[in-house]
Amino acid sequence: MDSITERHEKALRRAEASITVGKEQAAKDVKRMRYHLMAPAYWINDPCGLIQFQGDYHVFYQHNPYGPLWGMMHWGHARSKDLIHWEHLPIALAPSEDYDSDPQGGIFTGSAVVDQGTLKVFYCGSTGEGENTRQVQCLAVSSDGIHFEKYCQNPVISVPPPEGSKDFRDPNVWKHGDHWYMVVGSGKDGKGKALLYRSDDLEDWDYIGVMAQSDGTLGTMWECPDFFPLGEKYVLIFSPMGLGKVKGLYLVGDFDDVTGKFTWQTKGEIDYGCDYYAPQTMEDDKHRRIMFGWLNSWGWMPWFKGFGPTVADNWCGAISLPRVLRLDEENHLCCEPALETKKLRGEQFCWKDVVVDPENRLMDHKADGVCLEIILLFDLQKTTAREFGLVLRGNEETDQKTVIRYFPKTEELVFDRSASDPYSEGESRCHCPPEKDGKLFLQVFSDTSCVEIYANHGRFCMSNNIYPDPSCVGTELYAKEGNLFADSVDVWRLKSIW
Repeated sequence: MDSITERHEKALRRAEASITVGKEQAAKDVKRMRYHLMAPAYWINDPCGLIQFQGDYHVFYQHNPYGPLWGMMHWGHARSKDLIHWEHLPIALAPSEDYDSDPQGGIFTGSAVVDQGTLKVFYCGSTGEGENTRQVQCLAVSSDGIHFEKYCQNPVISVPPPEGSKDFRDPNVWKHGDHWYMVVGSGKDGKGKALLYRSDDLEDWDYIGVMAQSDGTLGTMWECPDFFPLGEKYVLIFSPMGLGKVKGLYLVGDFDDVTGKFTWQTKGEIDYGCDYYAPQTMEDDKHRRIMFGWLNSWGWMPWFKGFGPTVADNWCGAISLPRVLRLDEENHLCCEPALETKKLRGEQFCWKDVVVDPENRLMDHKADGVCLEIILLFDLQKTTAREFGLVLRGNEETDQKTVIRYFPKTEELVFDRSASDPYSEGESRCHCPPEKDGKLFLQVFSDTSCVEIYANHGRFCMSNNIYPDPSCVGTELYAKEGNLFADSVDVWRLKSIW
């Protein structure tokens, strides 16, 4: 009979062979992202195991190496020196044991820590489906950050506590004082929960209790929990089930390491778009809290049963740009693109003291494009327009366009993709008041098939996928029923990382 290591290595070889077959077709697709992290081929979802190890940033991700739709989960793997340019590494973890091998399960989301120079990753092993679902917490270890061995006594946590349920997944591990802690996402009786464990050695875990749970308005199950200190507070982020369009929430408060209770005072949405799910974070050697998210979500696109036209070209999904987290004066979470994103910048176009009226739109045709970064500073105290905004990926002949709209009277920011392509539907919107000086700051990143928006220095974020024709390259500012005043407009063409 094969050993755990031999079974795992066989499973990894099968997965790598499948990727080799699929990646040539995927690479030819013009919709492939040019500066976002993707798998070489096939399906990708939640980022997990984020860590800085031996001088490199590591991102693992949920991955089906056998097709462009969700399937038996593996951990794909990439590393980077600068958070922007990524090197694909061999698949790190593959289903191979009775606790993690199932067509409807596999190696689910988790986290990573460095312990005495060794990289240790924790994941949820998932088998079965429906009432037969079994989800357990497991450990794997690597000395080089590339090759992993599953712990011989897995699972390290084999059953949920009475307060949990069969939905018992996505272990998030950190060190506090002399102890290791793990929070696991769960839910029971219609309330999402974060369940807390403690360990001295990362192998034997004691259940502490419910660290935090829904008050009835925060979802029925909390996926992908992540708990970390930020400034003088602690932050719990998670992806709630049962809240419709809400993809991710944050709670800010205080943690009592004696009782294991987290008491929160501030809450909010992490990203108001349709396509930002399962965000996870890490702290780097610059003491920054850095977050990545999955640029997709579950079931928003009826035409393709949820995942977009790229499925036909052997790939689906991507990982967001790195976001650096901070708390504002009111302890709301702010997420700004990492400064390393400036490495993507190429040719620049800029305008100062801009006035746009309903008859004249601004944007030099030279600043048109697919992959752009745009920074806009609007003066709302001078602006009289009822509505103004930014058109991206426009084509006047086909009338395709993606529109970012702002309504000064209601202070509402809207992302409209109803005319972006033949597939996408709907709008994303949020209440986005101007800053104290009456200015509205927008930073927009456009890639081949996604747009990330950061408003008011990351106080409000909005991420959405779009699939326009490559001929859609028009960009312009517009105003309706009045004038728009902007202190500055800066546009950069962005370079590919591949």
